[in-house]
Amino acid sequence: MYYKVKEVAKLAGISVRTLHHYDEIGLLKPSEVGDNGYRRYSEEDLERLQQVLFFKEMDLPLQEVRLILDDPAYDRQQMLRIHKELLLKKKHRLEQIIQSVEQTLQSIEGGYSMSKQDMFEPFDMKEIEEHQQKYGKEAEERWGGTDAYKESARRTSKFTEEDWRRIKEFNAELNRKLIERMPFGPADEEAQRLVASHRQHLTDNFYDCSTEMYRGLGEMYVNDPRFTANIDKHQEGLAAFWRDAIVIHCDRVEAGNE
Repeated sequence: MYYKVKEVAKLAGISVRTLHHYDEIGLLKPSEVGDNGYRRYSEEDLERLQQVLFFKEMDLPLQEVRLILDDPAYDRQQMLRIHKELLLKKKHRLEQIIQSVEQTLQSIEGGYSMSKQDMFEPFDMKEIEEHQQKYGKEAEERWGGTDAYKESARRTSKFTEEDWRRIKEFNAELNRKLIERMPFGPADEEAQRLVASHRQHLTDNFYDCSTEMYRGLGEMYVNDPRFTANIDKHQEGLAAFWRDAIVIHCDRVEAGNE
């Protein structure tokens, strides 16, 4: 089932302009765009939008939200548990503020003074802020937390709708072609050409992907069960094939054979 942009906007309680903005920055792209330019959103798109709105409640920058959601290791169920925990804390804090308002009214009407502790206790945001900062740190740590992350965020902030479509199509085609080369082994010349094009793609579009960083990415494909499951859904064993092909590519580059 697909939904028109106005239907999605009404369901989510946001504006059509907001949905257009999410599309432009690659945060939420509709599954289909007709020849007339009309956007059509799938059930999966609505699930992603829900996640976006949850993250907005934590005041995370949209670019960081996109990086987290696009992470192959993203675990929706686990993140929902964390969202619930944080929202319960915010609920408790709001209840304390309401109680403080009532106490303040009573103090005014009763002619007595509140203690300074009672006046400001409801505004303690330390615990909630720690949870909010956690996501930004996790995103930075997953991408090295250094210049590569900053450079990727800088570049992707300028991407157009066409840029995101081009990148999505490139990745889908790359996986399809690499699956075709799996019977020939990771040292297969065509497989190596595809891996080299992938590394160059990362450098051209996101960050300067050194062989050291590329090796780390390959190891993450097999050492993180969430990455492995997400990649292997295309073809069983694809994650390990990616890692092995990346190792061969990096060995050749460092030996001066590429």
